[in-house]
Amino acid sequence: MRTRRIPRWLVATLALSLAFMVTPAGTAHAADTPVVPVPPNTGLTDSGAGVVSAADRDFVVKVRLAGLWEIPAGNMAAVKSKNPVVKKIGADIALQHVSLDALDRAVAAKLGIMLPNQPNGNQQAWLNEMENAATPEQFDQIFIDRLRAAHGGIFPAIATIRGTTRNDSVRKLAQQTNQFVLTHMTLLESSKIVDYAALPTAPAPAAAAGQGPVPIDNQMLVAATEGENVPGLSNTVILLVLAAALVVGVVTTMRIFRAR
Repeated sequence: MRTRRIPRWLVATLALSLAFMVTPAGTAHAADTPVVPVPPNTGLTDSGAGVVSAADRDFVVKVRLAGLWEIPAGNMAAVKSKNPVVKKIGADIALQHVSLDALDRAVAAKLGIMLPNQPNGNQQAWLNEMENAATPEQFDQIFIDRLRAAHGGIFPAIATIRGTTRNDSVRKLAQQTNQFVLTHMTLLESSKIVDYAALPTAPAPAAAAGQGPVPIDNQMLVAATEGENVPGLSNTVILLVLAAALVVGVVTTMRIFRAR
């Protein structure tokens, strides 16, 4: 009986599989570096079609209110701050809110939503606080902290509307607003003076009560991100099982080729 040579492609495949199994878990490779995508507007329409809920109307009003105080706050930073980084952040945020405000007013006009023309009481108080800052350094801290907290507060509202609205114009506005808010949060944090300890904490998650997704254990989360062992499951055992399966596959393949 003639013995047939094992194809090179099979040898290479088996070698790569073995190399993969012996590579330590959690090892990073340059090719694995993730690329953060920017959500496209593809498929998002703006015809005003769909039911407009009370939450939708409240969202459109809140976007308008955000511009009514963040535009003057940003302009104030460009004048009162002595820190060139903060001055640039303020000018950028003010200019971007002018664009977002135009988008918001267009949606409000299309859907018949009445918009305010003055900031609310809390927002006006924040503006007064900035205006009365004793020093440029104090102004910078107030400006950065108040805007960062405000952006963090509206962030969950954007996600809720983006995920639930039935109106296409509100959906598109939520998508656009999300990009603005993410940009502004990043700009504010680039100042390096955000007081993260002063930010409000998220509420504790509700008990699953036997329903919903399986809760994530902190130890399991650390293991997944750092390549550590998952409780109750040994990486060594997994590798041994895979190695055994590979050996069986090699032996079976060689027998098949020898039998031909």
